[in-house]
Amino acid sequence: MHILGASVGFHDAALSLIDRNGNIRFAGHSERYSKVKNDPTLHRNIFKEVESLEISDIAYYELPFRKQLRQLYSGQKFDVRACTAAQIKRCYFGQFSNSRMHVHNHHLSHAAAGFQTSSFDRATVVVIDAIGEFETVSIYAAEYKEGYAYYKKLWSKYYPHSIGLFYSAMTQAVGLKPLEEEYILMGMSAYGDKQYADLLKSHFVLDEWKIEFSENFHIGSTTAHTSYLDNYDIAAGAQSLTENLIHNVIRRAKNFEWSDNLVYMGGVALNCLANTKLFEYFNNVWIMPNPGDAGSSLGAAALVYGKQLNWTNTYLGHCITGPYPVNSVLDELLKNKIVGVASGRAEFGPRALGNRSLLADPRDIHIKDRVNEIKRRQKFRPFAPVILEEYAQEYFKLPVKESRYMQFVAECRSPELFPAIVHHDNTSRVQTVPNDDSGIRQLLEKWFVMTGCPMLLNTSLNIRGEPMVNDRRDADRFELLYKVKVLS
Repeated sequence: MHILGASVGFHDAALSLIDRNGNIRFAGHSERYSKVKNDPTLHRNIFKEVESLEISDIAYYELPFRKQLRQLYSGQKFDVRACTAAQIKRCYFGQFSNSRMHVHNHHLSHAAAGFQTSSFDRATVVVIDAIGEFETVSIYAAEYKEGYAYYKKLWSKYYPHSIGLFYSAMTQAVGLKPLEEEYILMGMSAYGDKQYADLLKSHFVLDEWKIEFSENFHIGSTTAHTSYLDNYDIAAGAQSLTENLIHNVIRRAKNFEWSDNLVYMGGVALNCLANTKLFEYFNNVWIMPNPGDAGSSLGAAALVYGKQLNWTNTYLGHCITGPYPVNSVLDELLKNKIVGVASGRAEFGPRALGNRSLLADPRDIHIKDRVNEIKRRQKFRPFAPVILEEYAQEYFKLPVKESRYMQFVAECRSPELFPAIVHHDNTSRVQTVPNDDSGIRQLLEKWFVMTGCPMLLNTSLNIRGEPMVNDRRDADRFELLYKVKVLS
């Protein structure tokens, strides 16, 4: 018997599957099956990953009636066809007619995806996103009682006051796509002047501590206040102001004195610049590698399961069978300096961590431009290093001992030696790889022996505007169109 968790209907739909022992049997994004970036619907092919298993329960990541009420309140259309659990089941899960249907609060699904995959017995959980049903920020006290997870809400901020909506509005203000290209705004911020945070604050923030804004960014326009600013300055100001707002929430969470362990979730938790300072407030921090809405499919299932999940890593998606092509990847790197890898199970989350990656030599000054050209990206965009974990502190000023999911930014100690993986401000979003005998670990070890360099450039195997490569057919298409060998 299995629990199927789902996030569907808004953006980045996903499915997760938990068995009776708390093992995560599958977790994947619908977009990688439909080939539609941030697909809000569940593509029929993703169901093939779970069709052979008996589904006892289906868990939906938000409360449909409450969501419809908020949409009505915000001036959106009220959909009478999507108000109840039964309607949601009929709309999306008709093939599982004998399964029990459950619906959960949006922010509670985020919280469970984080806490029940963490190693903590007790934690303060912070959720910051654009919007749930009505909540935009939530703080929970979480603990296990007799093996079952319990959550007590300590504080919330409600629509329309939203850090996530503010950041999306700033993304739109610089000509990028909101709810998709916020990470580009984060990259742009290194080129601007963060002193403009005060200007943006004077325009948009009523109370920085209470997280209250003067505009509803969900329906309003911000261009009048930003049109005379350089886009890079808008990005820098927005990033700096957002960091201050996030840290006010984290300070508030710390003041409850519930735990020294922090679980941080919601789409805003993907802002790795802000994440770097979380350890100023909490001793231990866990951000599940898929903290946004797609990850809430796992959280919804976790709430039905009730207990701690057996989390091992984020390789939970579609499997391309066969051993990791260590030697052939190494040969291609030594010969051409760039190679794609599509091997094993796909990463659950927005960041490629070695199984659906484009890898390159970080020491070549021309590599960054070459990879950006392949991926059809703006040339200012940075790339991340993947490094043997035991060498990470030697090359980067990391605030943590390990950064296995590219969640923190660190200053590079020798940026002149690795021009392909340092940003304009000499920082990098670091991925560390432990001694776990994984394919990417074996590759890095052999690369280090051959070159004396313990790291590679690592970026997702896709081009801008398209989902990551999922199966071998996708890999063949990528190889044909973009003239880069993709090995499995």
